[in-house]
Amino acid sequence: MRGKHIAALRKAVQAGWGVLSNAYVTGFIKGTIYQGPLKNFCVPGMNCYSCPGALGSCPIGAMQSIFDARKRRFAFSVVGYLAAVGLLVGRFVCGWLCVFGLIQELLYKIPVPKLKIAEKPDRALRYVKYAVLLILVFALPFFWRDSLGIGEPFFCKFLCPVGTLEGGVPLVLLRQELRSAVGFLFRWKLILLILTVLASVFIHRPFCKYLCPLGAFYSLFQKISFLRLKLDGDRCVSCGKCEKSCPMEVHVKSDPNSAECIRCGACVRSCPAGALSFSGGAWSMKDPAGGLAKKK
Repeated sequence: MRGKHIAALRKAVQAGWGVLSNAYVTGFIKGTIYQGPLKNFCVPGMNCYSCPGALGSCPIGAMQSIFDARKRRFAFSVVGYLAAVGLLVGRFVCGWLCVFGLIQELLYKIPVPKLKIAEKPDRALRYVKYAVLLILVFALPFFWRDSLGIGEPFFCKFLCPVGTLEGGVPLVLLRQELRSAVGFLFRWKLILLILTVLASVFIHRPFCKYLCPLGAFYSLFQKISFLRLKLDGDRCVSCGKCEKSCPMEVHVKSDPNSAECIRCGACVRSCPAGALSFSGGAWSMKDPAGGLAKKK
């Protein structure tokens, strides 16, 4: 399977997963939210619980809903599930199964001059997503309580542009009573969504790079995950094409399993020497001409 075919396959998988995980058509017709048994399970990527078509729960929202309980229960089941996904594939989910990631990539294809952020501020900004994970997803929902003893899903309520795009905007458009109840909070999140959309036109996947707490969580497992990027130093010709092709600006040669890698395979496809491959267990994804090949 050649490079361009792998790239097309990834887009097809992203789009297909988006359709499959948001296949509750009735929700889009009636402006309702699916409440069936599938909502007891989390999808591995960012996908808003309140999207009219969503069949599963968002993992970040699920964690906060458990932390938000009056007894301050720790979300062992959700965290354990996400840790298992991270240990298996790392940030592969970000590159292949995240609908919002696909939306950002499509926006970036709009033919306008792109914005290049200098390396030092860029690297500093990438730590923000870890602060979002620690503070808005874990700490505040777990410890903060109002006068009635009720917590808040801080990330979902105050920051998440995914929820605004997939849940807030469709429901407001579909339901008259919600349009009349729109207030400051919805306007605030709509502004954040617009800023994210605009940033995505000029910067490749800015939400994923700087704000996504799920990407931050999965990145903790990059260097120990079953699916890994392997660099064959003997075959590498130091041409730099892998790093030039990387949309996440990873230093592939020095850190092939960087926390920022979303396993998109761009570096593997661009390597002229076939020095890069994704490996795990009994298989490896070779260079563009090599396709999928079993390890010897």
